[in-house]
Amino acid sequence: MWAELLPIGRHPDSGGYRRYAWSGADGECRAWFEEQAVARGLAHEVDRNGNQWAWLGDPAAGDAVVTGSHLDSVPDGGAFDGPLGVVSSFAALDELRARGARFTKPLAIVNFGDEEGARFGLACVGSRLTAGQLTVEQAHRLTDADGVTLPRAMEAAGYDPGAIGADPERLARIGAFVELHVEQGRALDLSGDRVGIASAIWPHGRWRFDFRGEANHAGTTRLVDRRDPMMSYAETVLAARREAELAGAVATFGKISVEPNGVNAIPSLVRGWLDSRAADQATLDTVVGGVEKAAREYADAHGIDLDVVRESFTPVVEFDHALRDELGRLLGKDTGLTVPVLGTGAGHDAGILSGRIPTAMLFVRNPTGVSHSPAEHAAEDDCLAGVRALADVLEGLACT
Repeated sequence: MWAELLPIGRHPDSGGYRRYAWSGADGECRAWFEEQAVARGLAHEVDRNGNQWAWLGDPAAGDAVVTGSHLDSVPDGGAFDGPLGVVSSFAALDELRARGARFTKPLAIVNFGDEEGARFGLACVGSRLTAGQLTVEQAHRLTDADGVTLPRAMEAAGYDPGAIGADPERLARIGAFVELHVEQGRALDLSGDRVGIASAIWPHGRWRFDFRGEANHAGTTRLVDRRDPMMSYAETVLAARREAELAGAVATFGKISVEPNGVNAIPSLVRGWLDSRAADQATLDTVVGGVEKAAREYADAHGIDLDVVRESFTPVVEFDHALRDELGRLLGKDTGLTVPVLGTGAGHDAGILSGRIPTAMLFVRNPTGVSHSPAEHAAEDDCLAGVRALADVLEGLACT
């Protein structure tokens, strides 16, 4: 399975993946998912929001156990973020069948659409729509860099955008959702454990900073006469790093748009996107508030107008304690070992769904902690340990 997925959407120059929502590469990944489902005799369906499901047993029976993740990527992302969870889910089902496990509850494997938000700028679109955290009107306003709206992109890929929206009936069928994911950090590497259990997802969000100045000639305009928004933006980037270091959080300006974007032109507009995350809400508020305060001071000093817009936000997610504890019990049942429980600053579909259904996460060791990069990696032995752990969990939750 891994070998079949590896070439899809891989850029020849960067070695990273460009599997954007409703693109050709995304379509190839979705076709692969359907093939895996059909090969195992599972019932494949696509829900109203474009998420793919592979069912074993009757979906309408209720109290289903669901696992899976996503197959799309960030720009030039790694091979493991998302796909490891989907591949491991099919492999865990194979393992359970080899064990002769008898299922007493329906089981489903899911591929959530547009988790990374690389094309339309909002993460977890498929699960947000399903959970009612993204309205139809908001979804219709999402556009990519070329001005293509989400509905147009879905339609071009062969899907009906007229049906998108909250799907409470589907969620009511699910008793538990367990998502396996490569760890995006080095906690397991430092502790020496192959697999861990998630405790919580840090609160996090994205803020857009629009610095508006005055376009002018780079070669003839005196420095003292300039209203250069790039200066204020650059100083704000440094302020974000300082605020994050002081608070023990993270803050990143990772995306920028410049107008008119000419080498010999002073910009009229610099638009930068801030991603910030912290262990608790108060700390996050302190960091973002500090960055905005500094940005406004820099803007005033340079004669720049500044608008700050919060584009997305996810509060702290505490995974279901009973389900989390049950995962720990199941994984330590035969060994007596305690599986480490750790928090994460990365968002996931399991976090989006946690307000509606019991969710939990398993992490597989990442030896370098590198993620969202072609260098992202997990050793085969650790991946196989993740499959066995997921199989143990699914057996305990869905089988006799």
